[in-house]
This record gives sequence, structure tokens and C-alpha cells, in this order.
Amino acid sequence: MPKARSAPAPDAPKTRIRDAIRTQERILKAAQAEFSRKGYDGARVDAIIARAKISKNLLYHHFRSKEELYIRVLERIYETLRRRQGDIPLSGLDPVEAMQRLCEDTFQVFIDEPDIISMLNTENLYRGKHIAKSPAIRAMYDRLSDTIRSILRAGEEAGVFRTDIDPVELYISISGLGYFYLSNQYTLSMIFDRELAAPESIQSRKAHITDVILSYLTRGVVPPTPETN
Repeated sequence: MPKARSAPAPDAPKTRIRDAIRTQERILKAAQAEFSRKGYDGARVDAIIARAKISKNLLYHHFRSKEELYIRVLERIYETLRRRQGDIPLSGLDPVEAMQRLCEDTFQVFIDEPDIISMLNTENLYRGKHIAKSPAIRAMYDRLSDTIRSILRAGEEAGVFRTDIDPVELYISISGLGYFYLSNQYTLSMIFDRELAAPESIQSRKAHITDVILSYLTRGVVPPTPETN
């Protein structure tokens, strides 16, 4: 009489899901390392497989092509950037403090996650054609625009910010002031004989970015006069 097959453990599906998530994360980490160092064309699937210590069949089980994997890495990069920016606790902060945090955190994530700069440099060489295939990335930045708009609105209502600010233009300025500094730090360090990556230089740049943005936002604004009894 054939031996009865035992029923799968109740948590077996959950275990498989967790294993799949861990495998995908391992693949994405390996792919990010490869793409950020060698670009899209220079990166090799075999190198990603070797970094992740998996089989080629397993990689293609989770990602159908090199391009799909690259797009998912881009989404992961933007998710990291937006998550860090989304950690700003607007509740309890006045508009000036909230904008200061946005400036500082946007610059800091570029410092903490240097792959972001490498990946964005690569994607700009492709004129954003891979990002265009990801509706998820655009949705992330729709939420960012809403966050900035809410800070600006609060600043306008408090009488501390100007009323003619475009949130997209503002974010491009905040991002660009940090992005350019870091993406060109080696050439600029040589040209100006200054170590831009030194901790004191980084802190000085962070303060500079905040000062530039807040000076722009408050230009021409007459602070409200405190009420007296």
C-alpha cells in the first residue's frame, strides 16, 4: 500500500513567499552594484548571477530580461530616495524647519547612497528611456510634489514664504545643488584645490544649500508682527 503523502505545513506558502522576496532582493543588490559601476551596456548578466550566487534560471524566473532587471533597479533607487525624503516628519515642524529638513535629507541620501548618482548619470545618457517605461517612478514623484506643495502652502499661510513658487522647479533646484556637487566632486576638487568630500566640506555644502533655498523662499517676505496684548 502506497505511503500517504503528508500535507504541506500551513505556513509553507508564506515561507516560499519570504524566500522569493529574499532572492529578489539579493538579485537586485547584485544588479545595482553591477549597473552602477559599469552602466547598462557594460553590465553583464553573468556577473550579476555570480555576485548574487544564484543560477541563471533563477534570475530569469524572477526577471524576464536584463532591461526589466535594470528598470527594477532604477525603481529601487528611486524608492530609496523617496523613502528617505518621505521620512520627514511634517507634523510638528513649522514650514521653515520642514523645508530645511527636505534640503538636508535630499543631500544626505546622495551621500549615503552613491549608487543613486551613478545610476542617474547612466540613465540620463539614455535620455530617460528606461524610466519612461516605469509608471511607478512617476507616481513616486507625484507624491513628492504634493509634499512640497503642502510645505509651501503652510509657509504661505504663515506669512513666511513667497506665494509664487513652483514646487517642481523648487525640487529641481534642491536636488541639483547637491547632485552636481557630488557627481562632479573629483574634477571640482582638482580645479579648486579643495577636498569636497571632506566632512567639513560636506557640512558646509549642506548649510549652503539650505541657506540658498530658504533665502529664495523668503525673499521679499515681511515676517508677520507678533500680536501684543
